[in-house]
Amino acid sequence: MAREIQDLVVEVRTGTGKGAARQARREGNVPGIIYGDGQEPTPINVKYNYLLKRLKAGRFLSSLWNLKVEGQADVHVICRGVQRDVVKDLPTHVDFMRIHDESRISLFIHVDFINHAASPGLKRGGTITVVRSEVELEVVAGDIPDHITVDLTDKNIGDVIHINDIVLPEGAKPTIARNFVVANIAAPAGLAAAE
Repeated sequence: MAREIQDLVVEVRTGTGKGAARQARREGNVPGIIYGDGQEPTPINVKYNYLLKRLKAGRFLSSLWNLKVEGQADVHVICRGVQRDVVKDLPTHVDFMRIHDESRISLFIHVDFINHAASPGLKRGGTITVVRSEVELEVVAGDIPDHITVDLTDKNIGDVIHINDIVLPEGAKPTIARNFVVANIAAPAGLAAAE
């Protein structure tokens, strides 16, 4: 269920500060920083189009990346933030955090709903109301799940699906202690009016 670790190629940035960041943007790069794991922060540049392609592919912030820097050992990182231009909504800076495969991190994981046809409530015209399309889970960095699955088999109108009703991947647990709602099966407007 875990995704394979993808490579992300970056270059070390020589200068720091606004001037170096502006120079990097003029040259078609997005400036960034790698921090964490008890090491000094490393300023980097990522090719603009290369980064934009990965951002548009989705789930950039919830993926583990194998960061490749020329002349250095590969390091596993997770993106902790992408700053964007307020007008154009294009990336202007990116932050990565170094992690070990055994580290536990909090990420938002996509919720996937299956077996719509096997749900009596949906067959009667009910609709699924998704309260949370993503759930924040604490997971092991080396085994980040691609998604969590909610099985709608035998769900009737009025049924509520809580986080404790979902089988989570091994080693994953919700960051919120309470049993929160993920989705419910609502009655269609005609059925509600008739009752």
